[in-house]
Amino acid sequence: MSPTAVELGAVSNFVDECNLCVRGGDGGAGCVSFRREAHVPLGGPDGGDGGDGGSVWLEADRNVASLLAFRDHPHRIAESGTHGKGAKRHGKRGADLVVKVPEGTVVHDHDSGEVLVDLATHGDRWLAIPGGRGGRGNARFLSNKRRAPAFAEQGETSEDRWYRLELKLMADVALVGFPSAGKSTLISVISRAKPKIADYPFTTLEPNLGVVRVGEDNEFVVADLPGLVEGASDGHGLGHRFLRHIERARVLVYLLDLASVDGPSPAGQLEVLRTELGTYRPELLDRPSVIVGSKADVLTPQDWGDQAPVELAISSVTGEGVQDLLWRLAALVTAARDAPPERDGFVIHRPEPTGVAITRDDDGSWRVIGREAERSVALSDLTDVGALDYAQHRLKKLGVDKALRKAGVRHGDEVRIGAFAFEYEEDM
Repeated sequence: MSPTAVELGAVSNFVDECNLCVRGGDGGAGCVSFRREAHVPLGGPDGGDGGDGGSVWLEADRNVASLLAFRDHPHRIAESGTHGKGAKRHGKRGADLVVKVPEGTVVHDHDSGEVLVDLATHGDRWLAIPGGRGGRGNARFLSNKRRAPAFAEQGETSEDRWYRLELKLMADVALVGFPSAGKSTLISVISRAKPKIADYPFTTLEPNLGVVRVGEDNEFVVADLPGLVEGASDGHGLGHRFLRHIERARVLVYLLDLASVDGPSPAGQLEVLRTELGTYRPELLDRPSVIVGSKADVLTPQDWGDQAPVELAISSVTGEGVQDLLWRLAALVTAARDAPPERDGFVIHRPEPTGVAITRDDDGSWRVIGREAERSVALSDLTDVGALDYAQHRLKKLGVDKALRKAGVRHGDEVRIGAFAFEYEEDM
């Protein structure tokens, strides 16, 4: 049975790099309320908690083709939680926002460039930012010492967090070759992709994908990437922008132009291509591959001489050798798919820092760093005496007082915790 070309086509408006700004939903505020009913003289506090804000998740989806949706609209914000109410009624939790990204999306820290997660396969999910915590209502602060707490916590506000997204295409086969080597023509013949084809270099300005069906149930995806030239790994030409898309391919096809006149010979082309791939990622040289000579209808094998170290010669115009190539690729792709996966997981874990740290700012003031300490201040209404007393008790329990003394903070020094600043007073 002959191979058949099936659906796909060029990816229009292809975007493979972009920025993304995410913000979790704010937490709802806790409620200050007291139970007041006839014949119930000691009703007590009954303020409910605020709802947590929604989180933002990134999820790989095979139905998303590129990062185009983020190019002009990079902001994604989850729903906020609602405030608590009396009678211990808690606020509603904000809905999570799931942001769909293409398979093969790599998320980088925007400032450091560190890789945070690789969403390689459909369904991979990663927490981009958690929602703010809802504030506790005054019913939560009832104790033997506080019989009528008249304060509640504010909801925790989220923050903007920026990431850099990078897409690495998930293709089974990548066509690698010089500009005008015939990659676009070949993919248009073996699939329904319709790339731009012309007789000048750099016709392909963005990757083209095509699906090829071989036999009844064997399909694989072929990527036509912009042509590589010597120095591509150092930024020359257009191909350097797309070298990362080759990383995911299971099989490489080195497509050599047998009819090259002004450019390097087929042997020279192969040497340059392998040098550029090896410079970019040495492991690519060990990837299963086929060396194919294109435009076999222009010259005879006798004309190739020793300059064409090809395993197969094809002509996309006449169809010569194309069927043999597809069967060869189908076998290599099947073997590669059956091989054990190269990665065990897809997340680089970065644990949240715990405890309390003390640093000194340029103006001589001291700063307390620690999420729980910052939360204790940010969520409290410090204009209320009861709330201020509770916040001080909480900070002492977290070890802030001990850490400040150990750091050398003196009486009268300014100390900052989040947006709150105060003068340090030593315990008498």
